[in-house]
Amino acid sequence: MSTHNDYNFAFIDENAKKEIRRSILKAICLPGHQVPFASRELPIARGWGTGGLQVTLAIIGPDDVLKVIDQGCDGSVNAVNLRDLIHRTTGVPTTFETAQASIIQTRHRIPELPLREDQIIVFQVPIPEPLHYVEPSIEKATAMHAEKDYARMWVSLYEDIVNYGSVTIGASYPVMVHENYIMAPSPIPKWDIAKLNMANCLHLFGAGREKRIYAVPPYTRVEPLQFEDKPFKKEDFSGHVCARCGAGDSFLDEIFDEASGGKYWVCSDTAYCDSRIQKEAAV
Repeated sequence: MSTHNDYNFAFIDENAKKEIRRSILKAICLPGHQVPFASRELPIARGWGTGGLQVTLAIIGPDDVLKVIDQGCDGSVNAVNLRDLIHRTTGVPTTFETAQASIIQTRHRIPELPLREDQIIVFQVPIPEPLHYVEPSIEKATAMHAEKDYARMWVSLYEDIVNYGSVTIGASYPVMVHENYIMAPSPIPKWDIAKLNMANCLHLFGAGREKRIYAVPPYTRVEPLQFEDKPFKKEDFSGHVCARCGAGDSFLDEIFDEASGGKYWVCSDTAYCDSRIQKEAAV
């Protein structure tokens, strides 16, 4: 239970949690569909993860173990403060180990370690509408989803290829869910898109500012939009390995070394990197 009697368990009131859970259930039944919900005020600014935080606070229980990451890192400001808020208002244990967590709240990364059926990953989403850049009107975009009219999105991707030779979208690459809805997978890198497809775990997406929740249930087809002659390509780290653990199979961050003026690469997923180092040390 909460270690602070001043707070309700998991901060928000029980009626709010029930309303959010109902929205989550509807989202699970309609993979990729954005479900409106009454986004509450929280002690963090909108745009800093209020949607994902509300989803986590609505589903977390005393028996859960929580992991919070920001761009793959457990120690960034966003991750540290959200983890502290949830822990202080629930008493739920926290972990840096992906395998130990039952709930993983993330800002724009999916852990490198494959997730299990008994795990839930919650995404903080700044812009949930994938058609935002081709149709700014929410009403018209909603109608386009209802009619599966995604011509403007395809034209936008085609124009990118004509002008630049390839699709220039770096993050939040649009995906087709269950051959039905186009979905914005939060600003995860293209490296993580494949992890959504037929995954073992439940993916929940919360956008607090936009008041939207959507989901990708386990074992659901999620495919990036692509042309037959211009297939989807993820980030290429060929020739680079992590300077800490030597990994060549993970998403890497480029780091500038001010002392030498050079660059090096490290794993974005700090837990994955640390686990590799520990295994090497144990050998």
